[in-house]
Amino acid sequence: MSDDNNESGGLQRTIDWKQGLAIALGVPVLILPSIGYFASYVWAFAIIVWALSVFQGFMQNFAYGELATMFPKASGLPGYAQSVFGANGGKKKYDKSKLLGGFSAWSYWFAWNPVLAIFSILIGSYLKGLVPAFAGVPDIAIYLASGATVFLFLILVNYRGLSGGATLGYILAVLSLAPLIIISLAPFVTGHFEMSNITGAWLPTDWNWDVQHILILLGLFAMAQWSACAWETAAIYGPEYKQPKSDVPKALFICGAICLVTFILVQAACTGTLGVEGILAEPFSPMLPMAQITLGSIGGALTILMLIAAMVLIIQTAFLGASRAMFSMAEEGNLPEFFGKMNHHGTPVNAMIVIALFNMGFIFLGTPAAILAASAIGYVCANGISLFAYVKAKFDPRFSTLERPFKAPGGWQYVAAFFGFFNLPLCLIGIIYLNSLEVGWTSTIVGFLVLALYIPLWFYSQKENISRLRKRKVAVNETSSV
Repeated sequence: MSDDNNESGGLQRTIDWKQGLAIALGVPVLILPSIGYFASYVWAFAIIVWALSVFQGFMQNFAYGELATMFPKASGLPGYAQSVFGANGGKKKYDKSKLLGGFSAWSYWFAWNPVLAIFSILIGSYLKGLVPAFAGVPDIAIYLASGATVFLFLILVNYRGLSGGATLGYILAVLSLAPLIIISLAPFVTGHFEMSNITGAWLPTDWNWDVQHILILLGLFAMAQWSACAWETAAIYGPEYKQPKSDVPKALFICGAICLVTFILVQAACTGTLGVEGILAEPFSPMLPMAQITLGSIGGALTILMLIAAMVLIIQTAFLGASRAMFSMAEEGNLPEFFGKMNHHGTPVNAMIVIALFNMGFIFLGTPAAILAASAIGYVCANGISLFAYVKAKFDPRFSTLERPFKAPGGWQYVAAFFGFFNLPLCLIGIIYLNSLEVGWTSTIVGFLVLALYIPLWFYSQKENISRLRKRKVAVNETSSV
């Protein structure tokens, strides 16, 4: 067993790649709320957008897989960027490079954090439609009750460490992914799938490859990667894998293969069975009419149960990822140390509680649209900066001696740089433009305000670091004098 496995304190190495994969399996179901949204803009071409986005995920995750083996103690994207850009940490009072690494981690946290509120609202809305007794209950009350129940449940399940979350992941993966695949394959078996629904409606009739439509497409790619590239979350548990140098690449690429199948299959099945018009008639839940058409009345009930299980699964994936991001920032001195405190099981409970309370506040907004649009801005920033961190790690001689059991193909720093620039600035410009068309400027302003909130938090944490160092020096001097 490596030295990494014998660490005392900090996050505990208690899981293998299969358990990390189980927790990350919430990612494939992220397509569910976006099926109708994408079809409304690009019709059947949405299938191509998903395929290209998962391909983008593979290109990016070759870089992240190598970073995972270079920095086995780092928590995924937040940890990699901080490890690379924070290499000079401590030499300056306020190190701008350290600030950049911390900002990348904060952006990643903001990308995952609102998932809890978004899917709690959706769970509440499905429950209200499923249970007649809830018909007279105010929407906000249902949303808050569902959110509080799910958050409390997940805190209790994960209180003793990731192994409990992985067990829940196994259970929910069966409850969500299996019905998702069954419902998607059913039209091919029953004969309800019509290829002409795809080939005859590739793009809207008024689609032109002008600047406006290219910006829309860039915005869709930004939103697509929020779902289709999010399987990089399997790497965020790097400090908790028993053998991170082999477990991380395995969990990453197996989850990516599952995403490649599910994202293409689900969008193609819905489009081929319902047609674009059928999807737009049920933009928020097109899986429901497809299940009813192919599986009958039992299919509708199965879909509702599957969606709820899938939402709980993705909430857990986001919950664990966001809490590890906050813990990672606190460990690196980029957030106040309060967020890095853990219980005796090695679980960052403080961060988990803060995230739950933060999302309870988000639920008061009552709609997931603006929340999702804002959080996509954070994900674009996190991916872009993390890819540039990989480029820096390849060229900076300070990292040349680090062990790299998993290596991306030769010259991959140039591929990473390409996708880094694709994220920043291209996808960032696209998502801002798409947000302006969809929900006005509110979500963009909220997104940048939340990202800007990191600046005062970072400066406070630097003062906290300086104060802590002074106390240590005083304690050392007192010990020496005795």
